[in-house]
Amino acid sequence: MELTGAEILVRCLKEEGVEYVFGYPGGAVLHIYDEIFKQKDVQHILVRHEQAATHAADGYARSTGKPGVCLVTSGPGATNAVTGIATAYMDSIPMVVFTGQVPTSLIGNDAFQEVDAVGITRPCVKHNFLVKDVSKLAETIKKAFFIATTGRPGPVVIDVPKDVTAQRTRFRYPKSVKMRSYNPTVKGNPRQVKKAVELMLKAKRPIFYTGGGVILGDGAAALTQLARQLGFPVTNTLMGLGGYPSSDPQYLGMLGMHGTYEANMAMHHCDALIAIGARFDDRVTGNVQKFCPTAEIVHVDVDPASISKNVKVDVPIVGEVDSVLKQMLAVLEEHGGQPDAKAMEEWWTRINEWRGRDCLAYDRSGDAIKPQYVVETLHKVTKGDAYVCSDVGQHQMFAAQFYGFDKPRRWINSGGLGTMGFGLPAAMGVKFAHPKETVCCITGEGSIQMNIQELSTCLQYGLPIKVVNLNNRFLGMVRQWQELFYEGRYSMSYMESLPDFVKLAESYGHVGMQITDPKDVEGALEEAMKLKDRLVFMDFLTDREENVYPMIPAGAGLNEMILI
Repeated sequence: MELTGAEILVRCLKEEGVEYVFGYPGGAVLHIYDEIFKQKDVQHILVRHEQAATHAADGYARSTGKPGVCLVTSGPGATNAVTGIATAYMDSIPMVVFTGQVPTSLIGNDAFQEVDAVGITRPCVKHNFLVKDVSKLAETIKKAFFIATTGRPGPVVIDVPKDVTAQRTRFRYPKSVKMRSYNPTVKGNPRQVKKAVELMLKAKRPIFYTGGGVILGDGAAALTQLARQLGFPVTNTLMGLGGYPSSDPQYLGMLGMHGTYEANMAMHHCDALIAIGARFDDRVTGNVQKFCPTAEIVHVDVDPASISKNVKVDVPIVGEVDSVLKQMLAVLEEHGGQPDAKAMEEWWTRINEWRGRDCLAYDRSGDAIKPQYVVETLHKVTKGDAYVCSDVGQHQMFAAQFYGFDKPRRWINSGGLGTMGFGLPAAMGVKFAHPKETVCCITGEGSIQMNIQELSTCLQYGLPIKVVNLNNRFLGMVRQWQELFYEGRYSMSYMESLPDFVKLAESYGHVGMQITDPKDVEGALEEAMKLKDRLVFMDFLTDREENVYPMIPAGAGLNEMILI
């Protein structure tokens, strides 16, 4: 049976079990949109901006582990999607992005709405394709989904010229693909795994440093079992929150620039650092010359390019996180052995002394709403069981510090790229994936305006997201840095013409609330949660000059934190 390229594309999506395609139509992709119209298996979600399409697909992927899919037109459609593609790339999120392209005969002619999508996206994708032959389309799509979801996940772009979507060929969707140049390692080298376990058992001051790879690699259960069996302390990166239960007594909190005192001090003074699915980025290490000066380092990662990239390690292990952790558990069971009980007792005594600093304490007096209190209360009202999406800034750090995550895939944020405008469209993707769950977007008055037009999408599809706007009338993190490091010169960090968010939310057909008194915070959140079928935009007017602490200044070590 011969099908058009557009028919083939849609059939391939069905074969891959794709539920939703997030996108925005345009001339180059109209054949595809026509085929989407003719079927009901794959639902298209119309966003209001292509960046939002990529973030929604991203949120869907982060919360499910399945690849997110989006479809945009050529030219500005493709360029508008680049920020979301880069966001997914930095955080290793599996996505397949279809971009329309001008007809093959016009490529290179500066045709209307032509851009070199492959060239533009090359630095921020795992791989990309330009399909010039309709007979190659099905196989290319199969390769794209395989590449996006295996090894270290990431976004893959498929650029499809308009004439290719109109041409016909016989349809056959391959059941599998093999590529000589791409064979991700699954299991860790047994000798390296044994060496890592031996290092852990002889350690006097060990710590598990765990990142987003634990979430992406579905390794949370195995990590929890291993950490509890050994009795080691555990810290998460920003991307790893939920990979180990935050309510567990072995959990030290997040580490890094805005991590807890006990997590950073334990990292600095450890003698055995077991890094699982983490990439030693600058927000975690601080000054690499001062990073973990007395530690032997084990590094487990699915991506060999990440190992010893920023920090030299002693025991490298390439493999999928869940598989390697289970190998470690098997070695422990086979060979027995436990860490030095006396040394571990002394180590925990020292850690608990650092815990005694209560580094996340904040001033609860006064008439102003504290952003930390809003997040704490949100945790209380939702019983810690919501999907929490965030934008980027102070509110993101407050969410990470004060909303304790006990489960993986509940914390959805842009960690690597730090993309303002991510939160609301990502929450849309999460809500489509989990329609019966509570989905909250913690944002700020700066970030929310970057993609606020998606309130229209939320109305069209009836998405009852709860928006928590921590409104301090500043670009908060910019203002904090200007206060601490630029002698209080608040250059362009003050938002002098903010909208009335309540009226704005209502103009989109949603419920708006403004909360100005700390006594009303809990009641407002409870009222919003009771409105099961409405999006509620809660505008909390918070303390204008509250800062995020602890904080490690640029160039400092993990033991050189600024505390309140």
